[in-house]
Amino acid sequence: MNITTAEELKRIHTIRQDKIYKKLLQKDTTFEPIDPLENEMVLNMGPQHPATHGVLRILLKISGETVVKAIPEVGYLHRGMEKLAENMGLHEFIPFTDRLDYMSPLANNIGYVLACENALGIEAPPRAQWIRVLCAELARISSHLMAFGSFAMDAGAVSMLVWCFTEREKIYDIIELMTGARFTVSHQRIGGVAFDISDETIALIRQFLEQFPEQFNFMKKVILRNRIFIERLSGTCVITPERAVALGVTGPPLRACGIPKDVRRDQPYLVYDELDFDVITENDCDNWARCIVRLREVEESYKMIKQVLDKIPQGEIRLKNTKTTFSHKKEVYTKMEELISDFVLVNFGGSIPVGQTYTAIEGSKGEFGFFIVSNGEGHPWKVKIHSPSSANLQCLSELVEGSMISDVVLAIGSLDPIMGEVDK
Repeated sequence: MNITTAEELKRIHTIRQDKIYKKLLQKDTTFEPIDPLENEMVLNMGPQHPATHGVLRILLKISGETVVKAIPEVGYLHRGMEKLAENMGLHEFIPFTDRLDYMSPLANNIGYVLACENALGIEAPPRAQWIRVLCAELARISSHLMAFGSFAMDAGAVSMLVWCFTEREKIYDIIELMTGARFTVSHQRIGGVAFDISDETIALIRQFLEQFPEQFNFMKKVILRNRIFIERLSGTCVITPERAVALGVTGPPLRACGIPKDVRRDQPYLVYDELDFDVITENDCDNWARCIVRLREVEESYKMIKQVLDKIPQGEIRLKNTKTTFSHKKEVYTKMEELISDFVLVNFGGSIPVGQTYTAIEGSKGEFGFFIVSNGEGHPWKVKIHSPSSANLQCLSELVEGSMISDVVLAIGSLDPIMGEVDK
């Protein structure tokens, strides 16, 4: 049979995959009993396996090429981030957030400082909020490009990773000009941002936006029409919407199940309610859908960045509140009140009102939130981080059981976990 379109390829492959699942679920007593010692074996994938996207170990029980049981094991990268946050002032923990989802450190900064501002009962100036949205969407494009490139490489398309890295390097040039660092930026401050965005940075962003669609469309055209790529993804590693919700899946993997949950729209923060964007969903619940959601979200982030550049107002970039927010260094070196405030915030961390708050943003991987409990001291009594990578890994067993060994690598890539925020 000649298959000429992606839709036909996908339909045929899905039918074939459905038959595989039904066969695995059947309990046919006509077969002879299987000797597990001869027909099944236990296989360790990771924690050093190059395709596990980090220090992740998966214990696989396999029968031939079919995965019978899968148990993910995390913790190899554990650094005690939450406990560190409980033993330092709110401001001191900002650089540590860069090391959580290290594919989008700018967004991590934003999620954390918003949680701190919520706990302190303050709000950043309007210009700082627009700059934060710009940073968050640049980080989302960068993260999704990395996810797409590595995912395509897992399926055998090595050139795609190089092309994605090329575009990400352009974004890193923007980030370096904006923050002074390329990777671990520590750009946000409680009550605002560290630096204003310059005209030179805006010009570089516009230059990136002008050339990006052509490059992105080229990448999509090459990979999304590739028969091997379509067959590897379509109908593989399926999870139902009901199970996805029950297991706490969030972000692109959840929206790939047809559930339009997005914190930016459902619980608007910063200035997202002033922007025009769509919540991207797909209904196939498979590896293909999870890939397509991220690609379409890149286009939405592109639209939002253009809107931010057109609408960003002038004004202060940091709140003038010496009890909660660091003053600019020029003021610290020349004014007594600002010097005293800087000393108190550095040495004692300020005063956090008694109570508990939970604040979340829509990170590139999904809902990224901080639960902060305060007893009135200068550092939190308890900090818990809701990391989307950790939440999404909970469905990995369900995705791969009944699939082939080769599908395990694609399942991990489709979830796009970053172990820095899993082993927090």
